[in-house]
Amino acid sequence: MEREEFKSRLGFILVSAGCAIGIGNVWRFPYMVGQSGGAIFVLFYLGFLVIMGIPILTMELAVGRASGKTTLMGMQMLEKKGHKWHLHGWVCYAGDAILMMYYTTVSGWMVTYFWKYLVGDFEGVGQDQVPQVYEDLLGDPKGMLIATGIVIFLGFLVLLFGIQKGLERVSKIMMIGLLALIVVLAVNSILLKNSGEGIRFFLLPDAERASETGWANVISGAMTQAFFTISLGIGAMETLGSHMSREATLTGESIKIVILDTFVALMSGLIIFPACSAFSVEPGQGPSLIFQTLPRIFMNMSGGRLWGMLFFLFMIFASFSTVTAVFESLVGSLSDNLGWKRRKSILVNFILVLVTSIPCVLGFNHWSDVRLIGENDIMGSEDFIVSNLLLPLGSLVFVVFCTWKFGWGAEKYLEEVNTGKGIRMSRHLIPYFKYVLPALTLIVLIRGLF
Repeated sequence: MEREEFKSRLGFILVSAGCAIGIGNVWRFPYMVGQSGGAIFVLFYLGFLVIMGIPILTMELAVGRASGKTTLMGMQMLEKKGHKWHLHGWVCYAGDAILMMYYTTVSGWMVTYFWKYLVGDFEGVGQDQVPQVYEDLLGDPKGMLIATGIVIFLGFLVLLFGIQKGLERVSKIMMIGLLALIVVLAVNSILLKNSGEGIRFFLLPDAERASETGWANVISGAMTQAFFTISLGIGAMETLGSHMSREATLTGESIKIVILDTFVALMSGLIIFPACSAFSVEPGQGPSLIFQTLPRIFMNMSGGRLWGMLFFLFMIFASFSTVTAVFESLVGSLSDNLGWKRRKSILVNFILVLVTSIPCVLGFNHWSDVRLIGENDIMGSEDFIVSNLLLPLGSLVFVVFCTWKFGWGAEKYLEEVNTGKGIRMSRHLIPYFKYVLPALTLIVLIRGLF
């Protein structure tokens, strides 16, 4: 059966950008900026996106497009006879599955908060009661399971309609809605009274502030954030690449994806930092920023219920675009590797994700005392495995596979990445890809582990 391609280049770019754009752009990025010195962190982040993110993205897409398969069969088709690179495919499948064990739970939180603003549950809630709303959410396993189940069901429902009529069509709608909402929310925050200090913190570099944070912390944090923001290393981008046409070079497409991803991250900063400044809120408060700090800000805004509803609708779009893309990677993996029909793969993966999401939900209430890796709870342990181990390790595998002769090789990678019209990858960069890029990726891996 011929592999279904995306209907248009725009569709591919929006789906791939949707895979990259997620909760990390809006949740993790702003508090990382807040904790790491402001604008100087942003400059390092942008630099690492260019020297690490774009090259690794081209490599993962190249393996997918050249083979027309997901990771296991894709590498098996491209590797030399007798080599075992393709076994990494099962690691990628595990990484996607573990990611969805907790990502769907957080997506469910977004759905819950959107519903609360839609029906007016925050009306009459005092400033000091906002944290309790979040605690009540975590303490309600039934409610969380319902919200998580809705996310999982709708995600796989989209995939039943295929690539063009399902994933591509829905992602286009969500991404256009996401981009429109983020501009409206950012303009609203910028126009708030006393927002200027937050804008300066975010956009004007301050070496003294970076020194207080520690330059090593700023640089390593920016490297990690840039690395993780594009969802590299666990085969999701390769799966999307396997459905690409050959009309455009991969360097140009990768740059467009990274620009969209970066745009959302920067606009998220322009939503959060001016609002924090306007209402004298500390921006570096960590993960609680969205669920405890922002609702307080919305309470002080004129039309706060509307702005809160729009913000969490935007968060649903951001998270759901990632969910559907990673679900497609899971479905494609079982279809390719086991020869299953698409509907059977969707059903099996639906049951798998639904069941394996339960421990994360229970980890906040009935199983809150469970510690798996160090002092991490269930969600923290799942995130550690994916973010600190599988993403950098998987990216290292793609880099070595695409640039060394005992893998696929630099010549074949260059031929694939430069096929089509658009920006071409220079062969002068190959020494950097072979020696420096693996070292930088290894730094991210070591930093994450220790």
